[in-house]
Parts: sequence; structure tokens; C-alpha cells
Amino acid sequence: MTKKSALQKARASYQPKLPSALWGAVKAVEGAPTESVANQTEIKSLFPTTYGLPVLTFEKNTVSKVSAPINVGVILSGGQAPGGHNVISGLFDGIKAINKDSRLYGFLMGPGGFVDHKYIELTAKIIDDYRNTGGFDIIGSGRTKLEKVEQFDKGLEILKELNIKALVIIGGDDSNTNAAILAEYYKANNAGVQVIGCPKTIDGDLKNEMIETSFGFDTATKVYSEVIGNIQRDCNSAKKYWHFIKLMGRSASHIALECALQTQPNYCIISEEVEQKNMTLADIVNDIANVIAKRAANGNNFGTVLIPEGLIEFIPAMKKLIAELNDMLAANTQFASLDRAAQREFVLNNLSADNAAIFASLPEGVARQLTLDRDPHGNVQVSLIETEKLLSEMIGKRLAEMKAAGEYVGKFSPLHHFFGYEGRCADPSNFDADYCYALGYNAAQLINCGATGYMSSVRNLSKPSVQWIAGGIPITMMMNMERRNGEMKPVIQKALVRLDGKPFLKFAENREKWAIDTCYTYPGPIQYFGPAEVCDQTSRTLYYEHNSK
Repeated sequence: MTKKSALQKARASYQPKLPSALWGAVKAVEGAPTESVANQTEIKSLFPTTYGLPVLTFEKNTVSKVSAPINVGVILSGGQAPGGHNVISGLFDGIKAINKDSRLYGFLMGPGGFVDHKYIELTAKIIDDYRNTGGFDIIGSGRTKLEKVEQFDKGLEILKELNIKALVIIGGDDSNTNAAILAEYYKANNAGVQVIGCPKTIDGDLKNEMIETSFGFDTATKVYSEVIGNIQRDCNSAKKYWHFIKLMGRSASHIALECALQTQPNYCIISEEVEQKNMTLADIVNDIANVIAKRAANGNNFGTVLIPEGLIEFIPAMKKLIAELNDMLAANTQFASLDRAAQREFVLNNLSADNAAIFASLPEGVARQLTLDRDPHGNVQVSLIETEKLLSEMIGKRLAEMKAAGEYVGKFSPLHHFFGYEGRCADPSNFDADYCYALGYNAAQLINCGATGYMSSVRNLSKPSVQWIAGGIPITMMMNMERRNGEMKPVIQKALVRLDGKPFLKFAENREKWAIDTCYTYPGPIQYFGPAEVCDQTSRTLYYEHNSK
């Protein structure tokens, strides 16, 4: 590891807090059998040995027994999220508490390292260098999908060689879907290997009653809110720019909503609301232009607009276009070999008439961005679509029309930002440091009680950590069937922003005032040392979801 900063040295001594149920010996209490959130018949047929398992809750055990040492493997899968190192630290400490001779192996650069047998043993010396730090650089991450029998069998070879009895996959919804598939395969084939998942994604869309938040969301949104607050302070000082700020979050608007609750911008788009209201791109443009005009009438030619990364896919007409493009590109692998002009002609000639008309109406740059290489799951790489520039360009044209009609008297000077990677590897907040450590320690207990096909679950998170509830939920409980790469596949259902949920309703209650007045708040940087009300506060989303005020 490189030379440590003063903050890293201070953070190394921070001891994350655990739920009281995980202090000492534990016992697993089984709840009722579970079922998937949808498509129960199809999911059950695909997961015959791991479907319908009960929810597990850990309680203190008055009887302590000596367990045999256990070797565990760990994989970091997908994009980075603050706190991943603490999940691994908690897992390490957890298996060592079970038996001091237990060993932890990290597979390098994600699931690909598992398949290719690239690994290191994670010793106390290595672990201690990474406690309470951001990033995934302890073993690296990758986006290889674990979905083929050959991969499962190849991975099993190294598990047998290292006498690994359990594998922990730290990832988002797709990675945990892969964990469920792997768990089913190993259990059905009596491989003697347990598979446990951990809920990771800054997007905040891996959640339900038992997974109250995914780790990394708290830290990332605090990082983004700090820089949004800084921009708003500058905005309110210079009083001449409109800042269009795109925020990471490809499938849900949780990040944008959380940042809006923390910073009170003039405008924040919530993709789920756009879809529910069947809004067009022109509707969004007109709405923002009207806010700009009203502020200009008050002499305020400045403001901030928050834009969720996945907006384009939630505009109903665009969503239909993208769905057809996804299927078309999945079925025509020769598309990538065509030159740019030929690609555009190919798309226009093979789309339905309605979608071809929409595609043709888009600025050429945006249209091309919609046809770029898909991610490993067959999805449009929405981070490559410069939605913030598209909107400001269209708003500029609309304001010119309004000025010509005498409906707008101000000046419009837009600036653009995209905040994504800045938050993915930040040093975890105290909340994420505690939560992640608890998830890892809890995963060790799931392994110790023989569970497989489960996701580590720590809930009651709006309360002090001593009151958190530890346990596990069957991954199949979160699954449904969705179209991926042109085929119907089992996946964990994404949790979108609920428009009847308390966080959105709190935002909706205030947004008209925030739009016209200048009500900015400035959260400032994450605080690690000081009073609990400053350092240990949860996200606004979690607070509103679990408190009446």
C-alpha cells in the first residue's frame, strides 16, 4: 500500500460498531418460508433446492461451542462502493472469531479471478492496511458474469484445492443474482460449498424490507451533496450560471432524490415520476424553462438542476426505443463492424416506424450514444449519454422562443457536471464503516450456521448500531423474471423510488418553494470525528423512511 495520509492513519484506529446480537456466540432463528417477489413458478423451477428458504435472524446464544476452522473465499464484483474493504475486514474478523485458524482468500479482479484461479490469502497484515478505507483495491473488482456451468466447475477446482467451504460475493443486484445461481448449482451438485451475497451499490436500488439500504449509498451521496453544495454556494455568489448536474444511478433516482433532500436545489428530476406521468423530453424541457423564467423575473439568472443518470430510459417513448434497440443489437452482432453512417442507416431501416421517427429526431450525437456497446447485461451504458448537455441545449432553444414571445427576460449561461466516479471509492462515512463491517461479520455467522443462497442482512439501521438486527434473507426472495440480452432471465428486482414513499413526499412538499426561492443548504464534507449528530447521521432517505417526522 502507498504512504498513508494523516486521515488514513487516524481512521485506521476506528473500531466499527456491531449489533449486540453479534457480540459473542449467536444462534440462528428461522422465520417463515419465503417466495420470490414475482414469477414464483418460474423462479422455483430454476432454483429447486434454494427456493422457499426461511428468513434467518441472529440472537445471542448462551451456549458457546468451539467450531472447526473454515476457509472462505471472497469476491468483489461490479462497480466500486465505499465500505467494501470493511465488509472484507468484518468477514475476516468474523471467521477468526469462529476459529483463529480460519483462512480468507481473495479472488483478484472480480469473478474473473475466481474462474482463472487468481487469488491471494488475506492475512491480518494485509487486512489491517485497508480497514476503514475506500476503494476495492485490496483485491480489485471486475464485471465478469458468473452464469455458465463451465465457469462454476472451473471455480470449484480452486475451491477444492484451497479447501474453501464458502464463497462470499460482494456486489449489486446482478452480482447477487449470479451468487444465487452459483449457490443453486453447488447445492444441487453436492459440491460442499456455501455461497453468501452482500448488498453493494451506491445506486441505492438493491433494497427491500430486509435490506434497508445497500452499502456505499450513504457515503457516495454525502460526497455528491458536498460538491453540489459547493457549486450552489458558488452559484449564489456569482449569480450568473445555471448548473446542470448529472448524478450516477442508472436505473433509479435514489441518488438524485437523496442529494436533493440534502442540498435543496432549484430543480431535481425524478425519473420514476417522469415515467408515471408519461412525460416527454419536451415536457421536461418546458418545465425547467418555466422555472428559469420565473427566477429570472425575480432577478435570479442562476440555479441548479439535478439529473439522474438513467433519465433517458424512463421517458416512456425513449424507453420503447431503447428496448427495441437492445433486442436489435443483441441479434445483430455485425453492427459493430459497420462505419458510423452505415450504423445509423441500419438502425433506421430496422426499427419500427414510431421508434425510427424518434431516433431520427434526436441530435446525432445522442442517437449514436444510444447505439454504443452495451454493458455485460445488455443494457445501454447511460453514463455515456450526456443528458445534462442535451437538456441545457434544448432548454436554451426553448428560452430563446420564450424571449421572442416576451415570456422570458433573463440571461441563460449553462455549465455542466457529471458526478459519479468521485463518490464510488471515498473513505466510508461512519455509518457505512459500521454497516459494512457488520455485513461482513454477519456473513461469517451465516457461513457458520450452514446457510447458502442467502444475502447478509443488517436492518433497523435508523437506530443506534447496537440495536441493529442481524441475519440473512434468501436471495431468491428478491427475484423476478426480466428480459436481458433478448432472453427472459431470473434477476433481483430493482427497487425504484416510490412516489408514495416518505422521502419523495418530503421532496414534493418543498420543491415549488426551492424552485423559485434560493433555499440552498451546504452539507460540507463528511465528518469522521466529533459529535454523533454530525458524524453518525444516516442518509435523509433512510431517516424519512423509518421516522414519522
